[in-house]
Amino acid sequence: MLKKILVFVGILFSVFILSKCNSSHKVSNQEDAQKLPKGISTINSPEKNYADFCADCHGRKLEQFINRKWTNGNSKSDVIKSIKYGIVSAGMPAYENTFSQKEIEALTDYILLKSVDKIEKEKPILSSKVYRSNAYNLQTEIVVDNIEIPWGIKVTGDGTIYFTERKGTLKIKKPNETIIAVKNIPTVKNRGQGGMLDVTLHPDFKNNQWIYLSYSKNNPNGNGATTAVIRGKLVGDELKEIKEIFEALPYNGKRHHYGSRMVFDDQGYLYISVGDRGVRDKNPQSLSNSCGKIHRVHDDGSIPKDNPFYGKNNVVPSIWTYGNRNPQGLVFDEVNKIVWEHEHGPKGGDELNLVNKGVNYGWPIASYGINYIGTKFTDITEREDFQSPVTYWVPSIAPSGMAIIKGENYPKWNGNILTGSLKFDYISRVKVNGSKMLEEELILKDIGRVRSIEMGADGYLYVGVEDPGRILRIVVRD
Repeated sequence: MLKKILVFVGILFSVFILSKCNSSHKVSNQEDAQKLPKGISTINSPEKNYADFCADCHGRKLEQFINRKWTNGNSKSDVIKSIKYGIVSAGMPAYENTFSQKEIEALTDYILLKSVDKIEKEKPILSSKVYRSNAYNLQTEIVVDNIEIPWGIKVTGDGTIYFTERKGTLKIKKPNETIIAVKNIPTVKNRGQGGMLDVTLHPDFKNNQWIYLSYSKNNPNGNGATTAVIRGKLVGDELKEIKEIFEALPYNGKRHHYGSRMVFDDQGYLYISVGDRGVRDKNPQSLSNSCGKIHRVHDDGSIPKDNPFYGKNNVVPSIWTYGNRNPQGLVFDEVNKIVWEHEHGPKGGDELNLVNKGVNYGWPIASYGINYIGTKFTDITEREDFQSPVTYWVPSIAPSGMAIIKGENYPKWNGNILTGSLKFDYISRVKVNGSKMLEEELILKDIGRVRSIEMGADGYLYVGVEDPGRILRIVVRD
């Protein structure tokens, strides 16, 4: 029986390496161009090698090897080949010059055996749980369960939840009602880190019913995909009057770093994040493409004339900032009238940034991170012409989802910034004063792989987690 399970898990793992990295935290071989001397890490155990080189993408507890769609591979040799040579299109780096052959085999055996252990264990009972923080006892309430990856969440004042599943759906959960799937939404490229991504509502949604969706769009004229945004009017359970308001160019065949968070400010401008799409050394520092940037448009997709590069030759006019890697957190601070973002570093160097007009954040010339295989790609962490982060994380926390606390339910934390961690299954709470971080607390530890966070208009925090997919409401208990 164990032999059959090992073969099955071998299939799962090899295909996962070739096709998936749901932490949205992988890079192409381009980023790992520098090579380590062969066998440099021979003193390390497979457990340590997994923790140091694999956990950022695949989870500390091997979460990403379970409950996935597997299509290729059926032997241990396939798994070894995937680790050794990687796959560029999925951002999987090659480790042939990082590990010795014995280390690769030992790492493969470790993953297969640990995956079997996970399969054979019973799934935990999903129930409400109370977490202690410095200020509050926080209780989780499951408001949506049995879903796939809840990538984006929006909650209106009456507690209605609008959420996306990365596989390609937009769903609505009204209080005390069943979930409905919205019809007539765009077809997504659900591969690698792509799929149906963020959702946001027009500031006057109550009256105009405009919903905005960001997603990975197949190239209608050839191969590849890109980040795109549509808006549509919600009529019953269907989107109508659909219009594409943003398309990041160029398309490419890689399957990672789509970015794709959206937020409105108080003037009705829409900000859209786009990752570098795995083309590190070309896209982020060039103003002639849309990738590795944050964009600013009107609610209908037209370009504001006061954008920093509007009207310049060979420049994408929607660009608001550049030199970004893969921003998957984007929020508007209504009190201080500023936009915040966070983004993945490579191996370390995740950043929390203020979003300022026309600013260059330096990627990949400056970074606090290194390549996934352990080599350096730059010695520069700060430079006068680059905006430095307010704070950064080393080791990487694999950030996804972001919210700013407001309202009466968590008064001691008003204005604090929350960042979800895919790697460590917690939320980072950061207190800031302008551009300075005053303190950080890690809350809701082991809540699960945090994909999305929403400060609902009903005054409650909502957290979307993976494996299994569910949406949790966070309430304060005495």
